[in-house]
Amino acid sequence: MTLMLHAGASPIDYDGLRTLTTPEATSTHVPVPHFRLVDLVTYSLGYCGHEVVDRAFGVTPDGMRFFGVLTLLSPYTGYADVVGLRNSHDKSLPVGVSFGSSCFVCDNLAFVGDSVIKTKHSAKLKTRLPGLIGELIEPIADQRESQHRKLLTYQKTELSDDDADRAIMKMYREDIINVTRIADVLGQWERPTHDWGDKTAWRLFNATTFALTGKVLEKPAVTTKLHQVIDGVCEWVQ
Repeated sequence: MTLMLHAGASPIDYDGLRTLTTPEATSTHVPVPHFRLVDLVTYSLGYCGHEVVDRAFGVTPDGMRFFGVLTLLSPYTGYADVVGLRNSHDKSLPVGVSFGSSCFVCDNLAFVGDSVIKTKHSAKLKTRLPGLIGELIEPIADQRESQHRKLLTYQKTELSDDDADRAIMKMYREDIINVTRIADVLGQWERPTHDWGDKTAWRLFNATTFALTGKVLEKPAVTTKLHQVIDGVCEWVQ
């Protein structure tokens, strides 16, 4: 997949990650190499029965902040299950692991769950990290099934233009999109860049994630809130 990044980050491959310099540890701050996070999460996914079939990474120009997406082998059509990764060497981000989806046709990212390791980058974290990562990865099997049911509901729920208008304003009030994004979402709803099918909750969901392209990895909670709004749309039209 193509990793769209918003905050000045650029794509990098795994070998490139290994060449990055990790800052020296201090008595209070022990940075975790970005590639080490990738290795630990990939191992934990494999141990729990998930196969990684694609991956994409990005770093800021100074190498201090890292974002990544691991795509999992999936039998579903229209989207893939993904795991998002975040890490930093400058204390700006905790180690983070998110679970969600990516639409095949346009690489839209959305997350239904976001977990961060809130322990500081301390000496203890270095020894505890494998176990902490394992605890985050273990529930993904149940999350994959739950997400599949949710997205099937989106695909089956037809929406009128009035339903979409109401939902878009709800997104604005919930601070999922800002005022300048309202027109972007509405435009993708009415004249989608990609084929997201008829006017359903699935189409509105993808119209919104398309408008949010580039911001999702930095703020996974945005699409967690988006799911809540689309879930509400599906409930009120049924």
